[in-house]
Amino acid sequence: MSARARGLAASLGALAVLGALAAFLAAPLFWQRYLSAHLERTTGTPEWYQPRERVAGADQPVAPRVTPELEALDPRALAAAAAYAGAQGSLALIVARHDHIVLERYWQGSSFDTLTDAQSFTRVLAALATGTAISHRRIAWPDEPIGYLVRELARDRRGAITLRNLLQLSSGLEPPAASRAPWGGAARALFGTDILGAALARPLTGVPGESWARQPADPQLLALALERATGERYASYLSEALWRRIGASDAWLYLDRPAGAAHADCCMLARQGDWIRVGELLLGDGNYRGYEIIRPGWVKAMLVPARANHDYGAYLRLSAQAGAAREPYVAPDTYAVDNQGGNRLWLIPSLRIAVLCTAIRPRGADFDDARIPNLIVGGARDFVPPAARPGDLSKIVPGH
Repeated sequence: MSARARGLAASLGALAVLGALAAFLAAPLFWQRYLSAHLERTTGTPEWYQPRERVAGADQPVAPRVTPELEALDPRALAAAAAYAGAQGSLALIVARHDHIVLERYWQGSSFDTLTDAQSFTRVLAALATGTAISHRRIAWPDEPIGYLVRELARDRRGAITLRNLLQLSSGLEPPAASRAPWGGAARALFGTDILGAALARPLTGVPGESWARQPADPQLLALALERATGERYASYLSEALWRRIGASDAWLYLDRPAGAAHADCCMLARQGDWIRVGELLLGDGNYRGYEIIRPGWVKAMLVPARANHDYGAYLRLSAQAGAAREPYVAPDTYAVDNQGGNRLWLIPSLRIAVLCTAIRPRGADFDDARIPNLIVGGARDFVPPAARPGDLSKIVPGH
């Protein structure tokens, strides 16, 4: 290489270093998070979820623990479910029925109290808090256009997007590209310091209610609407309206910057066992151990399928086929809190069973997302498979 070529290469190298340094100095918090996320190896609480805002809890006792037999469940079926969960690298498996805990298994030194990343479980709290706000008449109705609450969209056609559209991931807003490159929209939504600005900047590329996309802007705008409707910070309202009232312990929301906006789409840090309380609240249709937290009917409304995707309701997955399942749910009314990470929370309303499995790391491509709930349901002595249920006698014997 000639001296001139070497000099040019050195100059280009110096410019690249200066460019990288300028980019870091322009957005240090973004780059600290971005680099930490790619270098950090953890199955618990990512250290780069900083800063954080506390969601104050009440730290009430957990549900009573009873033997499986008292709740008509086969211990062998529970053991088989636990063996499968353990083989998939899980941290915990907790099974509750009729507000009683019938099984707990923990791995890798974890316990009920272990603080873990809720991942996109976080979204369902925004849906439940919306129901509470409607119950308290802070919000008029679920089909209220967000332009009524979010003034930035009042004169924008995106203001016609309704709260129900946001709940069902059907806003019609363009989702960011899946790339985690630092210049991409997905990285800016996760690591950026202005997540509300990013959400409010998403263009409308579909028809609200008629297009479906799993993306951070929808729950983020829903949380913003809740703040505007209640006049409180999202963490504060979540605490007083929901989290404290189900007796959960303190949790933390990840903020985009100091005193900034809280992520409503992901990343809540909470005791892993407290999510079984959320399961009990869902099974009770807003009633938690005899106390009405949300007006009856709201959870049923959350289970109404999105027009654009019948496998999903309000951050709830209604079909086994929408996940990595190899078979359907044996109990037809089974549904799950939607999650893009390793956590699972399955609910079976007809049997009042909640099943929580955290930090699953599937071992191989044959992972079956329906196997754990199906094993447990199959071991319920009072479960009657659909094919064995009595049919309409009049169709068999005329006149009856």
